[in-house]
Amino acid sequence: PQLKKAELIERVVYLSARRQFRFGEPVARLGAWLAIYQMCTPGLEAASNCSLRLDHDNETQPDLVLRLPTTLGHSWVSADDFLEGAPELVVDVVATRASYALHQKLHVYRRRGVAEYLVHRVDDGVVDWFVLRDGAYERQEPDARGQLHSTVFPGLSLDLAALLRGDLLGLRAVVEAAVAAAGPSHAALVHKLRALGTDTAM
Repeated sequence: PQLKKAELIERVVYLSARRQFRFGEPVARLGAWLAIYQMCTPGLEAASNCSLRLDHDNETQPDLVLRLPTTLGHSWVSADDFLEGAPELVVDVVATRASYALHQKLHVYRRRGVAEYLVHRVDDGVVDWFVLRDGAYERQEPDARGQLHSTVFPGLSLDLAALLRGDLLGLRAVVEAAVAAAGPSHAALVHKLRALGTDTAM
C-alpha cells in the first residue's frame, strides 16, 4: 500500500514510497509550465507518470514527458498503450543529487538518446537541465535572466525563480515571450505539427 511507483533500471527494480506534498507541488508547477507551451504549440504530446519502455532492461516512470508525434520524433505509443523509445524531454522531481535519477537513470537516458532531461532537486532548490550533445549530456547554465532554454522546442524557456516561488503567471509570461522571440523557428514547428493533422485546437 506504500508503493507509489516501480522502475526497472539496468535490470534493477527501484521502488518509491508515497510522495510528500513537497514533491507533488513542483510536479504540478512543471506540468502547468509544459501545458502553457502546449497551448502555444498545438500538436505536441505530454503525459505524467506514464511508464516509458526504453529497452528490455529499462522501464522508467518519469514525472512528465513532452514529445513530438511519432513521425517527427523518436518515441511512439505501443499497441498496448505504453510509451516506447526516446521522448524529446523527460522531467523528474527528486530530493537531492543523491537520487538515482541523477546517476543510473541519467546514464540510461543518455544511452537511449533522450534529447533533454530536466531534474528538479527540491531539497537543494536546483534545476538540472541536461542536453544531449555528441552522445554526452551537458548541464545547462542559467542565462543572465535566470532562465533555462530547450534546444529541441523553440520558445520553451523556464524561469527558475518563478518555478521555485510557485509563480505560474511568471512561468507563463516567460514562455509566451520566448515563443514570440523564437519567431520563425517556433512557427516552423507549429506548421509541421499542423501538417500532420495533430492540431486539435478549436
